[in-house]
Amino acid sequence: MIEKGKIEDIEKYMLIYKKACKFMVYTGNKEQWINGYPSKDIILTDIKNGNFYVLKDDKNILAIFSLIEGVDKTYLNIYEGKRINDSTYMTIHRMASSFIKKNVFHDVVEYVKEKTNHIRIDTHKKNVVMQKVILKENFSYQGIIYLENGDPRLAYEFYKES
Repeated sequence: MIEKGKIEDIEKYMLIYKKACKFMVYTGNKEQWINGYPSKDIILTDIKNGNFYVLKDDKNILAIFSLIEGVDKTYLNIYEGKRINDSTYMTIHRMASSFIKKNVFHDVVEYVKEKTNHIRIDTHKKNVVMQKVILKENFSYQGIIYLENGDPRLAYEFYKES
C-alpha cells in the first residue's frame, strides 16, 4: 500500500535515506546524494506540500519517494536529447528503498501509472543500479537535464497514449 508520508515518521525516513546513500557508495556512486542530501528540511517540505509517499506492507516501510505533479523546472531544458512530448506529467524524486523487499520501484511506478500516463525521473550517471531499474520499467532515456546547482542528470520518461 502507498500512503502519504507523516511528519512524525521523519526519523524513519532519514534512516532509509542514510542506508540508500551507503548503498550508492557501495555500488560505485559516490557523487549523488552527498553533503546531507536529501536533508530533513527537504523531506519535511515534501511532506507539508503533500508530495511525499511511503510504500508499506503490514509492518514495514519498503520505500519512500516524492511525487511532484506539474512542471518541474529542472526538466524545462533537455540537452543531448529530446522529450517525448510536453503533456502533463508527474516526476518521481528522491526514491529510496529500505532493502526489505526487492522490486519496490515497480510498485511505485504502478502506483504512479494509476495517476498519470506520463512520468519523468532522473538519476546520476554513476547510479547504474537505478538506471537499470528505470529501464526495466519501460522508461526511455531522453537526454541530460541540469539540477538547480548545475549537476547533470540522466533524464528518463514513461509515456503511454491514453
